[in-house]
Amino acid sequence: MSVAAQPDDRALLQAHVDGDRDAFAVLFHRHRDRLWAVALRTMGNPEDAADGLQDGMVAAYRRAATYRGDAAVTTWLHRVVVNACLDRLRAAKVRRTEPLPDDLEEVAGRGSVRTAAPETADPAETAVLAERRSQVLAALQSLPEEQRAALVLVDMEGYAVAEVAQILGCAVGTVKSRCSRGRTRLAEVLGPLLGPGADDPGRDDAHPTGRNPPATAPVEPTDAPRGPP
Repeated sequence: MSVAAQPDDRALLQAHVDGDRDAFAVLFHRHRDRLWAVALRTMGNPEDAADGLQDGMVAAYRRAATYRGDAAVTTWLHRVVVNACLDRLRAAKVRRTEPLPDDLEEVAGRGSVRTAAPETADPAETAVLAERRSQVLAALQSLPEEQRAALVLVDMEGYAVAEVAQILGCAVGTVKSRCSRGRTRLAEVLGPLLGPGADDPGRDDAHPTGRNPPATAPVEPTDAPRGPP
């Protein structure tokens, strides 16, 4: 496939369906960072996020022919990845009493994210940002899966509520309700982190996951999972 041609997402997905062996890899790498960020914030840790993203990409790879064009390809990809992550979270509830696998250490490095700051960064500031990111991810895990997914997509990834409704397969009002309840809960959990006035709903930065200012530092994958074979 010619790099210079720069086919759009729909053309890449159709090329994959038609048998182009490289098209899906190009599509995956084009959107990998954002899909990874959604998986990480939904799952809460790099290891589970790597598995969730991999599950989603394998599903998208195999089910590409089912894409009907009723939404953007990115919306469809996010829907598949979010559903894969939610499936893993639900399944984990059933497996919580099972012992950890013997090979846990062998897979501990999958989906690692960059935690080291540039050499010129202030070590104290780097530590604060790392702690803040950790607190936000931990707080997200206290939410029900559906609220968490809605908040990640709307407040962290900046998707429109209508598009998130498409991704999650629910009504616009349901997305708004989930976000509202999730924000209320996170405001309680993250109150000390957000500082005075954070619970004022009239402020743009009152939402715990808002982007003005951001509640967490950007997550940059350095060893994100590979796409399906």
